[in-house]
Amino acid sequence: MVPVSTLTDVVEATLVAYGVSEIDARVQTSIWLEADLRGQPSHGVQRLFTILGRISHGVVNVRCKPTYSWTAPGVLVVDGDDGLGPPIATATVEALAQRAATQGITLGLVRRAHHLGMLAPYVERLAESGCVGIASCTSEALVHAWGGVESVVGTNPIAIAAPVDGSPPLSMDMSTGATSRGRILHHALIDEPLLPGWAVDSAGRPTTDPRAALDGSISPFGGPKGYALGVALEIVIAGLTSTALGTNVTGTLDEDSPVTKGDLFICIDPGGAGLTGLGSAVAAYLDEIRSSPPADTSSAVKVPGDRARTTRTRNRADGVPIDVDLWRRIQLTYEGVYRA
Repeated sequence: MVPVSTLTDVVEATLVAYGVSEIDARVQTSIWLEADLRGQPSHGVQRLFTILGRISHGVVNVRCKPTYSWTAPGVLVVDGDDGLGPPIATATVEALAQRAATQGITLGLVRRAHHLGMLAPYVERLAESGCVGIASCTSEALVHAWGGVESVVGTNPIAIAAPVDGSPPLSMDMSTGATSRGRILHHALIDEPLLPGWAVDSAGRPTTDPRAALDGSISPFGGPKGYALGVALEIVIAGLTSTALGTNVTGTLDEDSPVTKGDLFICIDPGGAGLTGLGSAVAAYLDEIRSSPPADTSSAVKVPGDRARTTRTRNRADGVPIDVDLWRRIQLTYEGVYRA
């Protein structure tokens, strides 16, 4: 376990040493930290080294000047100028929320922004302001087609958050793949087998070996349904953001390819849309779900976001669970850049 403040300071300082502004380093680190706190290390600080490599190869523009253009009253088109994803996405959702107060609904279309990390924090920010938030993005082709062997579809996650009166927002964040490549990398790092159904090897055979999965493909979640949703999201996002499709998507896994994915955000302000009572209705519905009889009497029924919040609270108090070798590598990198 690493104290939150220690991990934050070390990662932020390392990014700054690589030329990232203090503000952008703070936002980037906070998104990674949220993933680790919520028990999702695949999107946590283990991604630091990919970003450092991309900065070193010049494909991340640490001095980027993103443009935010309202091409219609409710449509914001963002060119990230190859900058870090979290600062650009954060600015995007803030602009969408402000405009939604009068428009009712706003759409953000982002290109040339690097990996966003978990999507949940962005839509939760919208929900905490009283809006419904929806986010999705494309990724490298990591998922095999239903009935196929090769990776031809992105993991294409989607997140939704809604306000809840008197409670934290409802928050759902999921991949349309059965898992993420980051999670497979994490399992390979700690030498832990995958769950059955997550991936296939290079011959298309189901595997629980994370190294074999890295040479193979991620399976779509829910079989043909997850596959269909992943394809549909990819077409919509790529079409609206004028970004790449399928095997032409690059830039979040390697250290030297341009980023060609797209990101989509939707903000719905119930007040701006003339609606009332959403937060109270959601609160009552979630209470009904939580009070429903559990199949396993040792634990209560949960709704999306409950488990992540419980894990986050525990880890903020006890420290962030970081693989020992990963933490040592981070420390050595931090010490190296400042010693130099």
